[in-house]
Amino acid sequence: MSTPNSLPTSWASAEHNATLALANAAVDPGAPGAQGSITDVLGVEVGQFTDSRRPTGCSVVIVREGAVAGVDVRGAAPGTRETDLLHPSNLVDRVHAITLAGGSAWGLDTATGVMRWLEEQGVGLRCGAYGLVPLVPAAVLFDLPVGGPGGGANIRPDAEAGYRACQQASRNPPAQGNVGAGAGALVGKLFGVDRAMKGGIGSASLTVNGVTVGALVAVNALGDVVCPSSGRPLAGARTAEGAALLGTARALMNGEMPKPLLRGTNTTIGVVATDAKLSKAQAHRLAQVAHDGLARSINPVHTMSDGDAMFALATGAASPEAEAPGMMTLSVLAAEVTARAVLQAIWAAGCVSFDGMYWPCASALHAAAPAPQDR
Repeated sequence: MSTPNSLPTSWASAEHNATLALANAAVDPGAPGAQGSITDVLGVEVGQFTDSRRPTGCSVVIVREGAVAGVDVRGAAPGTRETDLLHPSNLVDRVHAITLAGGSAWGLDTATGVMRWLEEQGVGLRCGAYGLVPLVPAAVLFDLPVGGPGGGANIRPDAEAGYRACQQASRNPPAQGNVGAGAGALVGKLFGVDRAMKGGIGSASLTVNGVTVGALVAVNALGDVVCPSSGRPLAGARTAEGAALLGTARALMNGEMPKPLLRGTNTTIGVVATDAKLSKAQAHRLAQVAHDGLARSINPVHTMSDGDAMFALATGAASPEAEAPGMMTLSVLAAEVTARAVLQAIWAAGCVSFDGMYWPCASALHAAAPAPQDR
């Protein structure tokens, strides 16, 4: 197992570092850069574990004092835990962490390790003489093709991975790209996994009147990641020769037939958080509008083969002197930081070569080929 937050040299390429600035200038000025992170939200910590044996891992958003939470699942093939708890009509309104993991349904076990760590820290729902029960909703993505079937699909994040991610938790900006839940993420798989590109995990934040909204998103989409302003693809399905982007939506509208799909083999999952005070119903709404950010930056999104899910957290830790924005402003911020986090995920990602397969990252592909034209 690797040191959490590291890029294991056995499978992660570092070549994207040299080409990132060039790719940014050529494709979408302003996409990468100082975008902030979810840890700018008061009361939020992030820890990540990345496995060195194959690209997979988990990311944990921790709120030690608890946070009002909501969730919205839009994809048709979700893998989740404790989402019913978050419905606005149900009793408990505060959680203590959100876990995002690779490994498909196996990865849900990471939340058990997160619970164990939180209990050791004295964090959880107090149940009188019966002790603490940490509340940890979770969602997973399918990253088994990166390393399987012959290369280690039986290696997936487990309870120990969740525990080790918590050990690394801090208020520092989280590592992005090929780490944590984004380690084995790919994008653009509709025309075959061999024509996909590297996805990853990204984060961003915005602050208005002393209140911050941030997002952490693991991008493993069936569709392409696109420029929100022009709609042109930035990462996704490649042409048959592999040197350029195909443009999945355009290809489908032109009648090109995708490869048969195994349902649930994709999924974008994330957390949007704010230090504003929200009710449980408002947190649910914030999770809903965060999907607008996915729709701006991923096309197609919310498909039958994606399990797209967004959680929302409200810590209420903003300064009492802050002039709290209303739900309209918070909703705009939530969608915006979600879209920015998606872009950050693919710009921070590195190329991966593993078990005879190669998936280029966005920065390397755009540095080697002309930028796609607006259409």
